[in-house]
Amino acid sequence: MAELKPGIYEHYKRKKYEVIGIARHSETLEEMIVYRALYDSKEFGKNAMWVRPKKMFLETVVVNGREVPRFRYVGKENK
Repeated sequence: MAELKPGIYEHYKRKKYEVIGIARHSETLEEMIVYRALYDSKEFGKNAMWVRPKKMFLETVVVNGREVPRFRYVGKENK
């Protein structure tokens, strides 16, 4: 499976997120990506935290007939 660089990623819907790290699901031991939104959401608040299976985080999706990464690495962490 592909490795994951720490830093900022852009979701295919154009919102940006910061990868915090990799965790494991306590029951299945599946690798999960821990990341936070770099925007304010009316529904979830500012800098909402999320987890997603690593396999899903790194997969591609089809948008307008083109296969693109679900999340695309765009640079180093915000500091």
